[in-house]
Amino acid sequence: MSNRRLCSMADIPDPGSAGFAIKVGERAMRLMVIRQGATVHIYENSCPHRRLPLDFKPGHFLDAEQKHILCTNHIALFQIDDGLCIDGPCRGASLNKFSATVLDDAVFVTL
Repeated sequence: MSNRRLCSMADIPDPGSAGFAIKVGERAMRLMVIRQGATVHIYENSCPHRRLPLDFKPGHFLDAEQKHILCTNHIALFQIDDGLCIDGPCRGASLNKFSATVLDDAVFVTL
């Protein structure tokens, strides 16, 4: 496993979210970073229901109250802390979560 720098904390609204595309070997991967203060969570930007990206508007992954991750394709809601779907067609499924580290104001993902 390796750590890869995604962005600085200033690149993510607080609270808020941002999307990133990275390459892992030959595979292109879409990631979302959710920020709540000094805490960040990183998930693959892929709904477990149909494997579509969750964001209709690029980089916007939270519901209006900024309490849940929202799949805008199916209106599914996911818990921010663990990616568990609590409402919608994929209830009980989870987003693919990655380990996140913040070091010197930089956000790193472990792949």
